Amino acid sequence: QVQLVESGGGLVQAGGSLRLSCAASGRTASSHVMGWFRQGPGKEREFVAAISWSGGSTNYADSVRGRFTISRDNAKNTVYLQMNSLKPEDTAVYYCAASYRLIPTGWRTDYNYWGQGAQVTVSS
Repeated sequence: QVQLVESGGGLVQAGGSLRLSCAASGRTASSHVMGWFRQGPGKEREFVAAISWSGGSTNYADSVRGRFTISRDNAKNTVYLQMNSLKPEDTAVYYCAASYRLIPTGWRTDYNYWGQGAQVTVSS
């Protein structure tokens, strides 16, 4: 079992930055592929970014590539999502997830464990 807890959400103006953190607990937490997804009002949950267990491989949705950066610190069992140049359309609940896959997959069904989510609101 892996438990995931997100933090760092909040309200920010367009063009601003936020950093989300995801603390993982569980015996093999650091060996999982980790991902971030988001769900905006009235929308489906969508892929944002993912990172391999070593941190050497990453994957991003086209909508955030160049603005968001995913990273991890396995010594702290923590994954981060640095979000820059935020837009109102980035407003959503952001979820951290863990997968048994070996590559940083963007498929929601590949993820086995989910956090409770963190609200990010970007004002125009």
